[in-house]
Amino acid sequence: MTSEILRKIRRYLGAGRNNSKETRHTALQEKTIIDDFHHLYYNGLEGQGHIFARTYWMKVPCLKCPLDMWIYQEIIAEIQPDLIIETGTKFGGSTLFMAHMLDIVGKGELISIDIEELPRPVHSRIKYVTGSSSDNDLIGSLLINRPNEVRLIVLDSDHSKSHVLNELAALTPYVSLGGYIIVEDTNVNGHPTFPSHGEGPYEAVEEFLKTNPNFVIDDSREKFLMTFNPRGYLKCIG
Repeated sequence: MTSEILRKIRRYLGAGRNNSKETRHTALQEKTIIDDFHHLYYNGLEGQGHIFARTYWMKVPCLKCPLDMWIYQEIIAEIQPDLIIETGTKFGGSTLFMAHMLDIVGKGELISIDIEELPRPVHSRIKYVTGSSSDNDLIGSLLINRPNEVRLIVLDSDHSKSHVLNELAALTPYVSLGGYIIVEDTNVNGHPTFPSHGEGPYEAVEEFLKTNPNFVIDDSREKFLMTFNPRGYLKCIG
């Protein structure tokens, strides 16, 4: 499959776009290339397993696409959040990555919430919290008395549609104007990968946006063509 994808890239990315029909055809071909690579990257080469499960930050498993991690770096540098809230800590690789990005910008702290207690990296900016990220009482106890500040929220816990909707309901009131809530793994359930997953983050975002006009999809964050979070970069505009 890898060689076929490369042939498609060589053949089509330089194709001329002389009229709208050719433009649409080329756009479809490009999407096919991107989706084919997405499947390959997500599932890994035959016999090797998921690549994201073999991705590390400072020797700690991340379970992320590096293209998205680069985008997180850009967002952190741009908005310089006072607080990052992460749900779904797992091993803490992405937690540590974002803490290191806060070190670089010279400010901010990070709260990471998970239902499991596991050995995780220690960092002065990180506070680990055990509990459900959809628990309104827990979220309120963590955030209700905090000052007016810039916040970035990253959702990466239970990927069922119902849970993500509950997380969005609990956490979006705490997103600052110009801040972001990133809904991860909207790529599952056939968007374009893991079609057997069932309704999940992507469908939750679609439903959430119908009644929450203060948030918009920032598709500029998908500029690297492949993302595990398609339509998942939500920016607060009001």
